[in-house]
This record gives sequence, structure tokens and C-alpha cells, in this order.
Amino acid sequence: MKGDAQTAAGSASVLPASGGAAVPAVRGLPDRGRCLVMGVLNVTPDSFSDGGEYAAPGAAISHGLELAACGADIIDVGGESTRPGADRIPAAEELRRVGPVIAELAAAGLTVSVDTMRAAVAEAALGAGARLVNDVSGGLADPAMYGLVAAAGVPYVVMHWRGHSAGMQDRARYRDVVREVCDELRERVDAAVGEGVDPSLIVLDAGLGFAKVAEHNWALLTRLPEIARLGGSGPPFPVLVGASRKSFIGRLLAAADGTPRPFTAGDDATIALTALVAAAGAWCVRVHAVPGNADAVRVAAQWRAAAPDGSGPAGSDRPPESRQAGGGGRG
Repeated sequence: MKGDAQTAAGSASVLPASGGAAVPAVRGLPDRGRCLVMGVLNVTPDSFSDGGEYAAPGAAISHGLELAACGADIIDVGGESTRPGADRIPAAEELRRVGPVIAELAAAGLTVSVDTMRAAVAEAALGAGARLVNDVSGGLADPAMYGLVAAAGVPYVVMHWRGHSAGMQDRARYRDVVREVCDELRERVDAAVGEGVDPSLIVLDAGLGFAKVAEHNWALLTRLPEIARLGGSGPPFPVLVGASRKSFIGRLLAAADGTPRPFTAGDDATIALTALVAAAGAWCVRVHAVPGNADAVRVAAQWRAAAPDGSGPAGSDRPPESRQAGGGGRG
């Protein structure tokens, strides 16, 4: 199935940007000829970066409109926190949080994705106008997800995941994180395709911070081309990168006494990462602070266009980093 899935993935539209750089385009989603910007909209009381700030529907809708006005191409609406240690909430509560927000933003003409592990929530969100299912579990949390996505014929983000937030960091053990993430993502892609999901609509996410420590996150960030091809040589899948406000950035920028930098004080570093991964060929970045990241993807697109081979900088060197908690979750 590996060969079939990757061969079929090549049927996704790949459009040339100026200067010859290839930027993937996923059917049914915006095509800008550059890396897209996905704005994070947490409709939760307990997300790690902005928990409670947009829990009320009115505040969430206003913030979603603001994210789009600042340059977000996609608004990613999530109603369940996946911060490390978070407990699950009932499906009815998740849907109560996201349903009205998705409906209003879609009605306003925005491209909306739903950040959920539940097929029932995804189905209701698609009915309300969402156009992308962003599943942090890659289909492992709900066996019905693949069938729902296949029947709906919508783009689907398959993220690398080893378990729910309450115990995921206990599973952050790898001998070769890039190879193992590629192997485990390939299993998810093959399972999804086997259930009828169109491989040309699959987007990969390496799951930064989900069962990862800092050194794992950095290794994955610097080897996006391998992840896009699942460690093989077939056509690349589009890759979504979600590094924004994760604690491995705060730890990198820690004060002299070792105190990690607060989440919101890491936005400039996230912008730097966005420029790097966009220049390396990322399809989309998932971020909290949109304006600077919207600028970064445009700079990266021009960099790629100006490069002699249209590819921008290589990016295989791993920065030195001590082994420390990676701090993940969608926040």
C-alpha cells in the first residue's frame, strides 16, 4: 500500500511559483502559490497558550475574523485542549463549543478547519461549513474517522501521535525519531487510503511536542523533505508544521536562571521558524500570532523563487539541544 498511496499522492496539484519553486496546493483549500498560514482559534478554557480567552462564542468569532483580516488563510477551530496532561471532554461539549463558531466563520466566507479527533464532531463541523479535518491522532483515536473523511471527500491532516495527552510524553522514546515518525505516519496513511481516503487530500503533520522532547522536535523540523516523502522517494505529501508557542521554543530562549520564556514571548522565534520551514517547502504553518508569520511566508516564497534551483535553503543540520521536555499539544 505504501507505493500506491505515495504514487497517488502525486496526483495532488503542485503549482510552480515564480522562479520555478514548487508549492503544493490541496484541492478545496486556498492556493496562494506559497506556504499557507493557519490561524489557531482555541474555543477552550484550558489550552496552554490562551486558555479561556476565546471560550465564549462571540469572542471566538471576533478573533477568527481578526485572524483572517491579519492574513490567515485557514482558521483552525478546536474545542478540546491537547496540552500535555489534559483530560478528555465529552463529544457533546466539544461540539457545543465549536459548532456555532465554525458556522459563523464559514458563513462569513472564511476557510475553516476543525481540530478534532472525533468523527462525530468532524461530521457536524463539515455540515456547519468546515472544509478541512485536522486530526491530531491521525485516525487512531476514533476508528470511524477515516470512513467519515472518505465519504466527505475533504482534505485530512494526519498527524503523528502515540496516545492521548494525559500520558503522551511517557511515549517520547525513539532510536531514530525521523525514521520512526515516517514509518508510523506511513501506517496511518496506508490505513486511511485503505478505508477510501483520497491520498491526494492527505496532509502530513509530524506532531511536534506530541510524544516528543525538544531534540526530537528540532530533528523533525530540519528534515521536512524526508517527512513529506515518508522516508521514501515517492511524490511528497503536503506538510503542516505546528511549532507555535510550544515549550521547546520557550526552553531554548530560557532566562539565565533557566526559567523558560512565556508562551506568548516566543512569537518572534515562531516567526523565524516559519520562515525557515516555509523556505524548506512546508505547505502550511499553524500559528497563534498571524501578522508576523504572514510576512514570513511571503519572504520565504520570494527566497525560494530567487534561489537558483527554486528550492531555497537546505535545512538538514540539527541544532544542538539538550534532552528536555518538548511540550506539545494543540494550544
